[in-house]
Amino acid sequence: MTTPPTTTRRQLLRNAAASAITLGFPTIIPASALGKDGRPAPSNRVTLGCIGVGGRGNDDMKNFLNDERVQIIAVCDVERGSDRYNKALVKRFGNFGREPARDTINKHYGTAGCAMHGDFRELLARKDVDAVLIATPDHWHALQAIASARAKKHIYCEKPISLTIEQGQVMARIVKESGVVWQTGSQQRSDIHFRMACEFVRNGRIGKLKSVRVGLASQNRDNNGNASRTAPEPVPEGLDYAMWLGPAPDAPYCPARLHSNWRWFYDYSGGNLTDFGAHHLDIVQWALDTEHSGPVLFDSFKAEWPPKDGIYNTPPTFSFACEYANGVRVKVADKMDFGAGIEFEGENGTIKCQRGGLVVKPDSARAPLTDKETHLYESKDHYLNFIDGVLTGKPTATDCEVSHRSISIAHLGNIGLRLGREKLRWDPAKEQIVGDDEAQKMLSRPMRGEWRLG
Repeated sequence: MTTPPTTTRRQLLRNAAASAITLGFPTIIPASALGKDGRPAPSNRVTLGCIGVGGRGNDDMKNFLNDERVQIIAVCDVERGSDRYNKALVKRFGNFGREPARDTINKHYGTAGCAMHGDFRELLARKDVDAVLIATPDHWHALQAIASARAKKHIYCEKPISLTIEQGQVMARIVKESGVVWQTGSQQRSDIHFRMACEFVRNGRIGKLKSVRVGLASQNRDNNGNASRTAPEPVPEGLDYAMWLGPAPDAPYCPARLHSNWRWFYDYSGGNLTDFGAHHLDIVQWALDTEHSGPVLFDSFKAEWPPKDGIYNTPPTFSFACEYANGVRVKVADKMDFGAGIEFEGENGTIKCQRGGLVVKPDSARAPLTDKETHLYESKDHYLNFIDGVLTGKPTATDCEVSHRSISIAHLGNIGLRLGREKLRWDPAKEQIVGDDEAQKMLSRPMRGEWRLG
């Protein structure tokens, strides 16, 4: 693993996992490595630190709690606890922040051993942390992932992994150089329906692929119930708002800005296009076997923008198209006639894939794969798959470079929408926009204060 002490501490689990875990089977652990409750002893578990434990991070944390090979020993969040200042949020989401997360973890383990931190750098400085979960707002992912990789911590990072294409490039390079295990929270890679859809497309079950349609989820919905509270307010006690902003431009605190609604600000995210596009565009790349490449042309940009006197600036309604070098065109929109999902159209049939369902026409195209056909990477559980990788050193379902290439499509879509372009030409080999200096500059953006990329 990353250091000799860590290797020694986890050797029993690594050996046990090597033959069984990657197949999704229960691990048989020597009795000497088990605690009194039958679980691996704490000294033989993968120790995990959780950075960002509100919303999605809280869900991720609970999934890792259910893996007996994991011991969560530290949490980090800029909020102590939401019950301190916003009862409406607690009613909607439950109490969240580092104190509630610590209490959940200690109750689960029956101990009082989980530490709390308000600054992720304190957590990364700990020698007893093997791996980290990063589930902060998107504008923090690159800095925290790069610091984690340099600290030799294995990384599970929520999607979308980056705020800009340049960030993704640097992340992919440093993660590769560090040798740590990486998993992006693109859990559709561990969904049998999406994997089967990609296998059918790759194996030509619907003939030569002609086009793809991608429908994303809802518009700029009010996730936290505070979208109307846009006027500046005093920063609540228990919230380190300056740290929440981090590298983003300075802005006054208001409840409409935080707690999942941050997705509708370009300073922190890329709207619905990057939020759900991170999932579906990743599946398109997988199906087209272009995971280390991408489209060459973007066009047909259309968007309806929020009111100029409002606080949000990502478009609730949008569409664009992109084209690959082989001529396959992909249309992306906030909604399609089939709702959220992906539809592949071939010369001899169609495949429509959505969460919880797969429709293949004709029915004959859905026959089981033969031994001679292409079989794609199989993961049955995204969280278990990450820990499998940590224990065995084997690849996970979604590595950093692949995720960077997928979200680059969404970033380029946003650039074309924001600039109102008719077309953008993209060189996926050089990762550059061709013939448009203004658009090329939008592959990166400055960071505020002390924060620097790389």
